[in-house]
Amino acid sequence: MQDKEKQWAEEVYNKFETKMQRVSEKSRDKIPALAVNGVHDDRSDKTRQWRPDDGLNWWTNGFWGGMLWMLYAVSGKEQYKNTARISEEKLDSCFESYLGLHHDVGFMWMPAAVADYRLTGDRDARKRGLHAACLLAGRFNPAGGFIRAWNDIPGSEEDTRGWAIIDCMFNITLLYWASEETKDPRFRQIAVIHADTVRQNFIRPDGSVKHIVEFDPETGRRVRDYGGQGYAEGSSWTRGQGWGLYGFVLSYLHTGKKEFLETAERIGDYFAANIPEDGLIPVDFCQPADPLWYDDTAAAVAACGFIELSRTDAVPEKKRAYYKAAAWKLLKALDEVHCDWTAKSDCFLTHCSGAYHSEQHNHTLVYADSFFLEAVLKLKGSDFLLW
Repeated sequence: MQDKEKQWAEEVYNKFETKMQRVSEKSRDKIPALAVNGVHDDRSDKTRQWRPDDGLNWWTNGFWGGMLWMLYAVSGKEQYKNTARISEEKLDSCFESYLGLHHDVGFMWMPAAVADYRLTGDRDARKRGLHAACLLAGRFNPAGGFIRAWNDIPGSEEDTRGWAIIDCMFNITLLYWASEETKDPRFRQIAVIHADTVRQNFIRPDGSVKHIVEFDPETGRRVRDYGGQGYAEGSSWTRGQGWGLYGFVLSYLHTGKKEFLETAERIGDYFAANIPEDGLIPVDFCQPADPLWYDDTAAAVAACGFIELSRTDAVPEKKRAYYKAAAWKLLKALDEVHCDWTAKSDCFLTHCSGAYHSEQHNHTLVYADSFFLEAVLKLKGSDFLLW
């Protein structure tokens, strides 16, 4: 079975890299988030920026560079490195404007600048990563032991000062790296405290995950939960499940703290038990049967987490095989049913959703493509720890 999986991963990687040779040149000067009528949009296009957190400050802007760095690491082709550097340098203006940056600086600079530094030793990339880590650490609320998620929402009366979200389990990997790089424990300490707060307040007994938890920003007292991007309060937004699963595996890999591994397994067990027969993941495990909206991103993120669990020695061998089979099922379904390998689209995965109650569904997203590539490289055995 292992040889079959690796052969499949080799074949899929070759298809991915062949298409990206063309797409990376076509979108060389862009920072895409999705494809519109098959063509990458451009978040660095200043004509489309209408609020501080749009445009260059968009939270997914590190994933294009992340894909390119992963391809560079495997292929050694200079075109991927050179194109990745273009988007990385464009993001420097985000530091200058500051407004619009929030906890997602980890998503923005970890797969871009930090990946660059890890692969090439570039000192400017290192500086960018540390700058972003300091911004993220500055959002820590010591009273509640959490990192504040978003800034004030334009046009909304919601008070978000005490909001924390499951997504930040990925952003804190930037803090782990900053401590590893500088030998300053403060970054890691903040990351661990935040992860412990999430472990204690976001994970339900059955392993399902809450998206948003509100704390009193003055006292740290837990106030309430929100349905967020899922179907409803109390439901199970699948991408949030993926953030929790893979995020806690990463926190375990960076700290060795067994509670983080146990949490990842609990979330993983819930996710695996709810994978549909066809392997295609809905936006929310609790959503109505009709309309059937998917989120390929959730499948790709979860596959990455399952693969990491499957190669973690502290996980019992039987469970490692179970997690590997779950990842394999998810990735095979994406490849065979929801992946566009043609030249008709600059993206790959076709059935993504930002949130259950969004106006649009079953569309493309660059960060879905990035996690899909990451999972394929893990199965192929040629990945490096992007996070």
